[in-house]
Parts: sequence; C-alpha cells; structure tokens
Amino acid sequence: MKFKIIPIRPDFLLKVRNAGIDDQNQPIEKMIAQGGEPCRDVLRRALPGEEIILASYCPFTRPGPYKEYGAVFVLAEQSSEVPDFNRLPLPSGSETDYLGDTFVVRAYSEDERIVDASLSMAGDAQKVIEQFFSNEEVHFILVRFAAYGCYAFRIERDTKLESKRVEQ
Repeated sequence: MKFKIIPIRPDFLLKVRNAGIDDQNQPIEKMIAQGGEPCRDVLRRALPGEEIILASYCPFTRPGPYKEYGAVFVLAEQSSEVPDFNRLPLPSGSETDYLGDTFVVRAYSEDERIVDASLSMAGDAQKVIEQFFSNEEVHFILVRFAAYGCYAFRIERDTKLESKRVEQ
C-alpha cells in the first residue's frame, strides 16, 4: 500500500512566520537552534545557529475529545528544501535525522478518533502503517516522537497511486 506524508498546514506556516501567532492565537517564540530540534516543515533536525520558531500546532480539524494542541518547531524563514513526502524520514545516521529509532504511530478514523496505536521501531514502521491502513476504518495516521509525544507528521493513503493501480 502506498501512502504519503501530509506537510504541516501552509496556513499555519504563514500565520507563525508573518503574524507571529500560533494555532491557539498565542505569540510564537523565535529562537536560535541549539541543533537537533525537529523542524516539521522540512522533516529534518535543525542545525546549530538556524533561526527557528516554537509554536502551538493542532493537526486536527474537528472538535472532539482527541483534538489537541502541541509544541512544534519550524524554520523561521521559508526554505527551498523540499522533503520527500513519499517516504518515511527514518534515521540514516545524519545529524539532521528527523525520526529516531522508536516513535509512536496512531491510526485515526474519519471523525478523528483513535482506532489503533503502536510504539514502532524504524525497521517495522512500513509494516505497522500498512497494517493500520488495511483497516478500512482508518482514515489517517499521526506519527509522534516517542519521548515527548510531540506531533511529527500525518500520513494518508495515496489514493492517486491506488486509483492508477486499479485502472491498469
């Protein structure tokens, strides 16, 4: 099964960079990276000295008991970097590796309720994601960092690839 990573919302990036306000309408915090902060807009860790923003983000669109806000880092200025949204940003030994060896994978229904969850090792992630998406009730998946529980990214089925396969 093919899937795609959904980038952090463009309206959020515009709001934090241009208006200095986050998803809870609070002022953002600008800082200089120590190095290692996970930047959600480029799916990599910040390098020491980069200007970054810390802000509250909500990956949910509907009201309900699972709707939550959490702290995320993004680059302070828009970058020309284009992450590969068709593959998981798994560790490769680089100082800018985005995900660690262990992370949380949570599957959600269309009404944004948790269907399933797993603590996943990098080597098992593809299998876990495919298993979750084999359940038709699963509408999307959120990946979170294991230690702090912070939002990393959203995954959806790649319906374009799936429909191409059916047409052939």
